Amino acid sequence: YFPEFRTKMALPRKPGRLAPEVNRILYVRNLPFKITSDEMYDIFGKHGSIRQIRLGHAPDTRGTAYVVYDDVFDAKNAVEHLSGFNVAGRYLIV
Repeated sequence: YFPEFRTKMALPRKPGRLAPEVNRILYVRNLPFKITSDEMYDIFGKHGSIRQIRLGHAPDTRGTAYVVYDDVFDAKNAVEHLSGFNVAGRYLIV
């Protein structure tokens, strides 16, 4: 046991772990107001298994949605591929 050695050593990260800010819940903005849940599943489902999609319908939440993936790696993949993706002339903000 060498306490001085232990304090200088960085704790190893578990392989395959993502940064804490990576989440499996995505907040999507700038959606077309008339987009349907089926269209959302078509667009976002290409990047992994989706648990839930919640579209905003109130006047102040129109054009937004929450997309919940089953896996955090699928969510990360969707962010990388769909940020700036053009849907009906609008560029998604994920």
